[in-house]
Amino acid sequence: MLFSPEHDALRNTVARFVEDEINPHVDAWEEAEEFPSHMLFKKLGDLGLLGIKYDPAHGGLGLDFSFSMVMAEELGLVACGGVPMAIGVQTDMATPALNRFATDDLKKAWLAPTIAGDMVASIAVSEPHAGSDVANIKTNAKKDGDDYVVHGHKWFITGAGEAQHFILIARTSDDTRKGLTAFLFDADQPGWEILRRIPIMGPEEHGGHCEIEFDGLEIPDENRLMEIGDGLKVTQIRLGTARLTHCMRWTGMAKRALEETFDYVRERQAFGETLADHEGVQWLLGEAAMQIEIGRLLTMRAAAKLDAGDFARKEVSMAKVVVSETLHKAIDTAIQLRGARGYSKDTPLEWMYRYARQARLVDGSSETHKMVLSRYLLNEGLDFWSWD
Repeated sequence: MLFSPEHDALRNTVARFVEDEINPHVDAWEEAEEFPSHMLFKKLGDLGLLGIKYDPAHGGLGLDFSFSMVMAEELGLVACGGVPMAIGVQTDMATPALNRFATDDLKKAWLAPTIAGDMVASIAVSEPHAGSDVANIKTNAKKDGDDYVVHGHKWFITGAGEAQHFILIARTSDDTRKGLTAFLFDADQPGWEILRRIPIMGPEEHGGHCEIEFDGLEIPDENRLMEIGDGLKVTQIRLGTARLTHCMRWTGMAKRALEETFDYVRERQAFGETLADHEGVQWLLGEAAMQIEIGRLLTMRAAAKLDAGDFARKEVSMAKVVVSETLHKAIDTAIQLRGARGYSKDTPLEWMYRYARQARLVDGSSETHKMVLSRYLLNEGLDFWSWD
């Protein structure tokens, strides 16, 4: 994939936004475990950064997915863990299915305000016994006249405490392939409540990771997304893009972690020479740098296939596993090189280390993605490694 001056222009725009609007406030936001998501989203919307790959008719920029990758990597350098993820929910989790499948009326009512930064969105899929295996979803939506009445239980719904509208995946039949349907609902509708914000290891994100109960939420049929039974397609459409933007944000964070070591290893004297002159330190840095680049290339290869119309399931799974594990290793390396200070809260490495643990879980565990790769390998044989 070749990058153009337009890619660099976008990178510079995002870098300036991070420098001016985010980094000066991160210490206060981290201490409060909250940040002004509505204000940030509005400013991002005014710059067009919440709709990079969406139709200009609805407020987007109409660019391809590679531009989203550039933005995600730059956001990964932010010194505040929850902000990049919060933005990713808006750009690559709660809106791709709306952009691709919603009617013009639904796009006008739900997509356009989200792209503009006027409305915060979320997507409610995960349940206590249905994480990566969405076939186990139990939350049900039963037809009652022109409405669907929803009962059930969701959890780890990112941003739910701040969101104004949601995509909800609920069961409408017992069919194993066509039993799920996607709906849209507004936070002001009765019949649902947030039970709690689930405490997590890493820094908090906008609106938390919430546990939700549905007890008679009524959704009109006009707010159904796609056809009855197409809910599984909705989850699949958003997963590829979401996983890759995760990967690029994590790539940026891994680079940011290593950056914490640069001045220190150049200046710190140990046994008559700087740390940077020690062969063991060079091995650690060289290995981490190489793994970051491998993950980055895998991610961009998968992004190129998505742009070409391929589902890229195999490529997305490889990128997800490699980058998530590289993130943890890069931060661990940075802590090791910074010594006692790296283990303290004097640097951002402490919260990065806690944050990185989620990377091997969210949007499919590493083990789940390796199962996907195994299936492809056994089905394709040597063609698993065929050139595109």
